Amino acid sequence: MNFRIRCAGKVLLVVVGLAVLGWVVMTLWNWVIPALFVGARTIDFAHALGLLVLSRILFGGFRGHSGWRDRRHWRKWEAMTPEEREHFQTAWRSARARRTGD
Repeated sequence: MNFRIRCAGKVLLVVVGLAVLGWVVMTLWNWVIPALFVGARTIDFAHALGLLVLSRILFGGFRGHSGWRDRRHWRKWEAMTPEEREHFQTAWRSARARRTGD
């Protein structure tokens, strides 16, 4: 049950985040673009969400910065001795078991 609540909370957070981002894009577009370009129209919320999707496709945004962190962690893992790796895996499994209640 706790898993379902967390998943529902994450889904709700994503939906709210998309709604806020869509509203921000719509507001900024309607404030800036018609004032800069003669004949430019205002957009509605659906067009703002479409603009967000288009910008994601064209520019690859909303990714975060996990790429360089993953490589850094991989280098640390490769530098560990087999004993250090085993100790790390044991500690990680026990912490995960405490978190999930297993």
